[in-house]
Amino acid sequence: MRYRELGKTQLQVSEIGFGCGNVGGLMIRGSHAEQVQAVRRAIELGINYFDTAASYGSGISETNLGRVLRELQPKNVVVATKVGIRAEDLGDIRGAVKKSLKESLRRLKRESVDVFFLHPQVALARGRIRPETLGVVDVLGAGGVADVFDELRLQGLFRFSGFTGLGETEALHRIVASGRFDVVQAYYNLLNPSAGVPVPAGFVGNDFKLLIRKASKRGMGVVVIRVLAGGALGGSVARQGHAAPGFGGTLVEGADYEADVDRAKKLRFLISGEIQSLPQAGIRFALMSKDISTVLVGFSDLRQIEEATSCSVEEPFPREWLDKLQGLWATDFGRR
Repeated sequence: MRYRELGKTQLQVSEIGFGCGNVGGLMIRGSHAEQVQAVRRAIELGINYFDTAASYGSGISETNLGRVLRELQPKNVVVATKVGIRAEDLGDIRGAVKKSLKESLRRLKRESVDVFFLHPQVALARGRIRPETLGVVDVLGAGGVADVFDELRLQGLFRFSGFTGLGETEALHRIVASGRFDVVQAYYNLLNPSAGVPVPAGFVGNDFKLLIRKASKRGMGVVVIRVLAGGALGGSVARQGHAAPGFGGTLVEGADYEADVDRAKKLRFLISGEIQSLPQAGIRFALMSKDISTVLVGFSDLRQIEEATSCSVEEPFPREWLDKLQGLWATDFGRR
């Protein structure tokens, strides 16, 4: 396992992060014995970054991760969790954030976490995408999320702040430019690489307009999410074990799971040599960017942990593969 700096935090994180969410499902639906075995093996393979959220299994993920880490007592792990904002919380966002963090720490059996993320989508104005969508003012305005995060950090409840980079692109760029957060979670995969590489006009779905590059230039840590496009890159093989039934949702405008599965079939040329599956190709593609700190992978069984950690290698794609990908993004993937 190789390690990278999480922006300016001085934290060293494994290139592969352990995602404890619903898509992989292991830390929600697995037995305690399976969870202990999985976390122990991940740590043996060098994984030190564990990512959960209050919303994952309505707190079950945090509870299970906290129990396992208390039992194993590993050294130097980095734990991140997140706060979600519901429509009914909009009248008291400040209170909702404080309550959520307090409950997360109780479930995790910790006095503090390393990174605390704002989880909901953000738009230029509140409610523009969904009723619970926050506006930029909700995040950056006086008394907003950034202010309450600063207050909670001063209380020693977490070390570094972050936000999930989903929503309206301009709003996300404004938050990055504000300098109020240390880490961003960025949507980045072979089907939508727009957060890290330029894409053509008319690209299907969100064009994140190089959000990763902008964040990295500001010294922010970058955590890649949905590297397997909600399971579309993994196919039926990835839906085994404790994976969520169906699929994990696309999260971004213009993406459609069935269409993404069809697009993924055109990427089979990447399965060559040491790359034995599209999930491996997707993870190695993401790690080619030096602007990225860690790539989160949601696991449903031990095999997937072994597969993901094998991708922590310094071997970029051949030039001809990158050229072919550019062609797909500009045509087959990119046009409506």
